[in-house]
Amino acid sequence: MDKPRLPARTSGVSAMRFAPCDLCHVRSTSRIAHRATRTAHPAFLLDSITLPAPIVPLMSALIRLGTQGWNYDAWVGPFYPTGTRAVDYLTVFSRAFDTVEVDSTFYAVPAAKTVRGWYERTPPGFVFALKLPQEITHERRLRDADDVASQFYDRARELGDKLGPVLIQLGPDFGPTELPALAQMLPKLPRDIRFAVEFRHRGWINDGVLALLAEHDVALALSDGRWIPRKQMLSLATRPTTDFTYIRWMGPDRDIVDYSRIQVDRTRELESWAGVLWPLARLKVKVYGYVNNHFAGHSPESVRALQQMLGMTPVDPSTLGEQMSLF
Repeated sequence: MDKPRLPARTSGVSAMRFAPCDLCHVRSTSRIAHRATRTAHPAFLLDSITLPAPIVPLMSALIRLGTQGWNYDAWVGPFYPTGTRAVDYLTVFSRAFDTVEVDSTFYAVPAAKTVRGWYERTPPGFVFALKLPQEITHERRLRDADDVASQFYDRARELGDKLGPVLIQLGPDFGPTELPALAQMLPKLPRDIRFAVEFRHRGWINDGVLALLAEHDVALALSDGRWIPRKQMLSLATRPTTDFTYIRWMGPDRDIVDYSRIQVDRTRELESWAGVLWPLARLKVKVYGYVNNHFAGHSPESVRALQQMLGMTPVDPSTLGEQMSLF
């Protein structure tokens, strides 16, 4: 397989803050857009809102929204056409969304053949976000893990131009006292791969840590979950540490076990996030966002709802069967 070379990492923004003047053209006439903007960070508050036409294609180019994983049998029927085989899930998924977060890489470094298979089963322009293996983040706690990291990076590069950010997910027990481990790891990150760090301990959220991430051109991953309050996450969205941001919609717990339908109305939460994504797109900050099934019950539907709020055009799952008949 002939894959394009990955471009070298470009210099990001340094803890950029948004000013109201940057956002004065981000407006919408819809009720949802108005409410989303009014519930966002104070820097985004606008009294009268209209969304200029150029912002919609801009969002499509800069905002990639997908789910956390694709291999769910419960999606057959409500999302995947009835009768879809598990081996075809990824191909069908890639006709509805242009990115996905791969959870399986958290548990083990994937085989090169597996990664090449992901590449081959998706169309040009599709992007994979990979999770750094837990052996590095949770077992070795970022220390003495160069061997595993090197192997993982080599496998990730098999994706070529379809490789998106790598998520460094740190556990809630990984506290600020372990700052030296993070500070020693960041300079070792390869420059041809983009990274985002997710903290699940509130003590990490301070100006010093944001500056450290910005120094190494690494994004702060924002999670809508139980670890750090949503209000604080929305505020942090106004302070990207590089030229992209990474958002994960997790939900408050893991009580939901049926992934075939929406069971919790998260409209207001998504509206709040839509209110911060508009200004990010306007300032040409790329967004990679991924919804977990535990957020509301059925992540594909949550993604489509957010796309609609942003003026994007979701793919109707009822058309996926028609697309399959063409192949």
